[in-house]
Amino acid sequence: MNISVVIPLLNEEESLTELHHWISSVMKSNGFSYEILFIDDGSTDQSWQTICNLKEQDQNVKGIRFLKNFGKSQALHAGFAQAKGDVIITMDADLQDNPEEIPELYNLITQQKFDLVSGWKKKRFDNKFTKNLPSKLFNWAARKTSGVKLNDFNCGLKAYNKNVVKNIDVNGEMHRYIPVLAKNAGFTKIGEKVVQHQARKYGETKFGMDRFINGFLDLITIWFLSRFGKRPMHLFGALGVIMFIIGFGFAAYLGIDKIFFNPAGRLITQRPQFYIALTTMILGSQFFIAGFLGEIILRQNANKTRYLIKESLNLE
Repeated sequence: MNISVVIPLLNEEESLTELHHWISSVMKSNGFSYEILFIDDGSTDQSWQTICNLKEQDQNVKGIRFLKNFGKSQALHAGFAQAKGDVIITMDADLQDNPEEIPELYNLITQQKFDLVSGWKKKRFDNKFTKNLPSKLFNWAARKTSGVKLNDFNCGLKAYNKNVVKNIDVNGEMHRYIPVLAKNAGFTKIGEKVVQHQARKYGETKFGMDRFINGFLDLITIWFLSRFGKRPMHLFGALGVIMFIIGFGFAAYLGIDKIFFNPAGRLITQRPQFYIALTTMILGSQFFIAGFLGEIILRQNANKTRYLIKESLNLE
């Protein structure tokens, strides 16, 4: 199979039929073998019924329905697990991503051997102050922190070699940082393509300003995981040792001064250096314990279920 199109969605019943017809038209005109995977992330409208109707008309349509809303990352994870195509295309269900971009994205993966190609919505039809400017700030911070030189981390339209999606773990809210996850996994040929952005035709955006706050918090998380995720003791243990040495140094100074140089002076507990020593040694011990516990947790192979599937369509 040439292409799997993975589409996470939440309450997009109005756009699904038009999106399906558009994708199918592009696939057929280019002679691709394909599947369209709709991942219903707990929609409360008629999105799932629409997907069922589309499946009756087209056996290339497949679907997964979550029991409730688990988030876009979990929807992508489920879609990636089921995808059978050599190239996986992700796009949003709101018709703001243009399916006409698919053939060129496919060629970039298959002919130019990119591991991942991310869309860049250079010209956007979103509100400048509530979405465009915060998005530029977010993308700048992501580039500086991750070292991945992309202009638009948030673009839902991306193409992947199948080896990428089968070897990265998308969880939490890390869908914004799939290129960073891919880079950390060893897939270094990451490209970018300017894509057409379209104004939303139906419904309202599902994202508010809170996604940018969460995005920056996730950026800190992925920075930590990329450097110390497999070796937390290297960070917390080092901090703990440094803090403990500082505290022990102050304690040794106080003891030597009291015993040999100023035995009749103030009590040790009346000197500020005593509290510095006490605090830093306690903090140092806590950092060291945190690193030790992190190492233990990493060695636990507890595979927790991150989402529950209510039903599926046309899947093996």
